[in-house]
Amino acid sequence: MPYHFGERLKSARKMAGLSLQELADTMIKPVSRQAINKYEQGKMMPDSEILLSLASALKVRPDYLFRESVPLDSIEFRKHAVLPEKEKEKVLAQSSDMLERYMDLESSLGVDSSFNNPLAGIRVSSVDEIEAVADRLRQEWHLGVDPIPDVVEMVENFNIKVVMLRTHPAFDGLSAWSGVVPLVVFNKARDTVRRRFTVLHELAHLLLVFQAGSAKENEKLAHAFAGAFLFPKDSFIKAFGTTRTHFTVRELLEMKEYFGISVQALMARAKSLGIITDSVYKRFCIAWAPYRIEEPGEYRSKEEPSRFRQLLDRAVAEEIITMSKAAELSGMSLTELQQEMSFI
Repeated sequence: MPYHFGERLKSARKMAGLSLQELADTMIKPVSRQAINKYEQGKMMPDSEILLSLASALKVRPDYLFRESVPLDSIEFRKHAVLPEKEKEKVLAQSSDMLERYMDLESSLGVDSSFNNPLAGIRVSSVDEIEAVADRLRQEWHLGVDPIPDVVEMVENFNIKVVMLRTHPAFDGLSAWSGVVPLVVFNKARDTVRRRFTVLHELAHLLLVFQAGSAKENEKLAHAFAGAFLFPKDSFIKAFGTTRTHFTVRELLEMKEYFGISVQALMARAKSLGIITDSVYKRFCIAWAPYRIEEPGEYRSKEEPSRFRQLLDRAVAEEIITMSKAAELSGMSLTELQQEMSFI
């Protein structure tokens, strides 16, 4: 068996969110926790019957356990403190698995997925610098100053892999690299404006080198980038003016629904641009506290990854891959996929 069998087994277990004991308890063919641990460490190999039982318990195909994993590097993980370590490992394993399938599909199609970072080498340490690089990226990507209709679609169009997971509520998003391949992952449970903000926050980590002095300050700069990219400074001042002390809820919701940015992020941006004082911002935070979890107002956009499925449909329609292979790549059963697909 290949040397990476143990790594794949461990990855599949984490992807399933199981401890060693939980996996042992789930096995059809009885096996001890200690034996599974030895399989993962490469000290012992399972026989064919146990191998099939492992695959069944982990809900993966047996051949999954023999492929080489796609490593993730330079991981930036955005979460709440309550996210258990087990859930973090699950998210990382699921992200790596999805990226592996994505890259497999692109390879089958011969797709050029090379990525060019228009901000390569730029180092930032202040909000003023963030404003400049956010404007520069819009220029480099020919986006103008208007609202971005669909942030996820935009990012995918520039060959950044985007993955949406239905996972633990404490997870927000992550960014990572696999060699020269950039990856952004976000939580499906978030609302549309939160998804947009998270994807751009993670995009900042991919494109820029932060030098604010601490991880907390760097996160603030990534937040500032997301806000500046969603709602450019000139457009913001045109909408709200240069100095404000009060706002109506209606004008805030109108801008939320037009630019696709939360009211909380709008007001944080107003403070960052010096349009409101710290005391005005503090007053807003107190008044807006009941809506921190669920805001009024809605931005109408899908904000879901679609490129992987588009490539999958193309590969099947052109008979580049079989339906069986497509089911494996999509993580669906063959029956489910056949029910979804129709051909002309």
